[in-house]
Amino acid sequence: MQRRTGHVLVVDDDALNRRLLTATLAREGIRTTTANDGAEALSAIKEDPPDVVLLDIEMPGIDGFEVLERIKTDEATRHLPVIMISGLDDTQSVVRCLEIGADDFLPKPFDAAILRARVNAGLDRKALHDLEAERVRDIFTRFLPEPMVDEVLARSNGDARVHPELLTATVLFGDLRGFTSFAEGRPVEEVIEAINTYLTLMTDAVLDAGGTLVDYMGDGIMAAFGAPVPGEDHADLALAAARAMAGEQLATFNAWLAAMAGVTEPIRMGIGIHSGPVVSGSVGSPRRLEYAVIGDTTNTASRIEAMTKELEHAVLFSADTRDAMREPPADAVSLGPVEIRGRSAPVELWALDVEEPP
Repeated sequence: MQRRTGHVLVVDDDALNRRLLTATLAREGIRTTTANDGAEALSAIKEDPPDVVLLDIEMPGIDGFEVLERIKTDEATRHLPVIMISGLDDTQSVVRCLEIGADDFLPKPFDAAILRARVNAGLDRKALHDLEAERVRDIFTRFLPEPMVDEVLARSNGDARVHPELLTATVLFGDLRGFTSFAEGRPVEEVIEAINTYLTLMTDAVLDAGGTLVDYMGDGIMAAFGAPVPGEDHADLALAAARAMAGEQLATFNAWLAAMAGVTEPIRMGIGIHSGPVVSGSVGSPRRLEYAVIGDTTNTASRIEAMTKELEHAVLFSADTRDAMREPPADAVSLGPVEIRGRSAPVELWALDVEEPP
């Protein structure tokens, strides 16, 4: 039989049983710790989390049923495989444990081969859970700042989905200007490398400012601030990201284009920002899920970004965004009410022209 490694907590009030179980598992190279009652077991799980719990049913004080229920109702430990230790003639107790959430049971007196099989199966389940948890974390770190990942996973109960929620947030759209002309007649590999370089720089600006990367749209980027994790400074963070994107990051991209592709005319970009209510959550099918920020706020931000072409400003943001800021920028210029497609009433806009560093 294939040898496994891992940590098993043996919980039994009978000292002889504990010694027999730990000795058998030790011969398989499995690390064990022990607890002689339920209270000690619950403390041990918190202090030195095991991969599998071998849990006796009949114990003084907190019995195995209550320990199992506490493990399976706690979000932090419900994934932990629990193997109940029970007598062969105690079918009713076994059924009750399975209803509570036990993963398996080990009959008394135990057989070494059955013990190894049950524990190895539990270790496999724990390993698969850890692998899936890492995959989910990897998904979230692709569009969220790493410090926010744990909070989002906790809010989503460790699921790969972000559950829908109505939030007040700020949405940002950014798009390159003149990239189509750059791409004409160039090798496909060079165009893709340029887009990837640009998107990497802009993504860094978004994540470094505490924003959420929502989507790439060709050479465009969509980001949200204050979603999926709410925050009162979402508008300030969005403007900070816009300054970095249209300033230092765009300058870095233009320097890269000049060095790698011989482009002498700097490429520009337009950024549109709007604040308001959004629906934040995962959308799609069971086979493919994506995080989305949906609503009129998103549509308006996209249309404000499109207005940067007509109004010839690098960054445009609405009065709603300015009103949501803790510290409105002193260098912003009011453009007054502006007619925007799809809106029944004009939107008051503010402009920010960001100078690229030399």
